[in-house]
Amino acid sequence: MKKIYLFLISFIIFVPLGLISQNPAWGEWENDYYKQKLGFVPKGIENANSINAIIPDYNIPFLGEISGYYLSAIIGIAVIFMVFYSLKKVVNSETK
Repeated sequence: MKKIYLFLISFIIFVPLGLISQNPAWGEWENDYYKQKLGFVPKGIENANSINAIIPDYNIPFLGEISGYYLSAIIGIAVIFMVFYSLKKVVNSETK
């Protein structure tokens, strides 16, 4: 477990590297990006930009941009951890 925690902490530490990149983050592309790269915008993605994110653009008004990135990373990792922990509990309870 210690290795997993170190791995997750390293992800959190390197989160701000995305701020210095000139390329958009994976999955955060605008429709124009799809049009440029693929030549078309996939049907299921056409209206994806109309989804209201909980923390849009990682911007939390009372925190700076980097703090918003860190908080988003921590929340994302916590949610994923809880989902897999819950799945483990369900699978273990069914095998008993």
